[in-house]
Amino acid sequence: MEIKKVKLDVPEGMNIILGQSHFIKTVEDLYESIVNTVPQARFGLAFAEASGDCLIRYAGNDQDLEKMACEKMMDIGAGHSFLIYLKDAFPINIIQRIKDIPEVVNIFCATANPVEILIVESEQGRGIIGVIDGSIPQGIESEEDILNRRKFLRDIGYKF
Repeated sequence: MEIKKVKLDVPEGMNIILGQSHFIKTVEDLYESIVNTVPQARFGLAFAEASGDCLIRYAGNDQDLEKMACEKMMDIGAGHSFLIYLKDAFPINIIQRIKDIPEVVNIFCATANPVEILIVESEQGRGIIGVIDGSIPQGIESEEDILNRRKFLRDIGYKF
């Protein structure tokens, strides 16, 4: 077995969601979950089929994001994994709907940070064993940091 690392830089103004599922209808169910929850969201998603034709299945409403998701999913190459590039919405808006999809079995991360995906490869194929999401903590927040956090959440409309 070999452990590999796939780096995922998330473009400014975007987020990604990386997860695992187990059925070809994942592509359509993810699509419907996003557009039914946040209709103005722009996104592209890719799903690595793990049996049969073993194709990268994809969907979305933004061709550039679809292409990005497909290219990165080819790099990841882990069966039954999916990757969503998301714009004009935050993962918090859709993550619960994604978790409610019956064939979704795991969410590895939902972030705007740079991500390193740890992949294990055997003779049979590849699997995701974990992710490194962002950077190491630099300290504990101060009273001023707490005030800034609270202000930020209100500025972006998540608290009143």
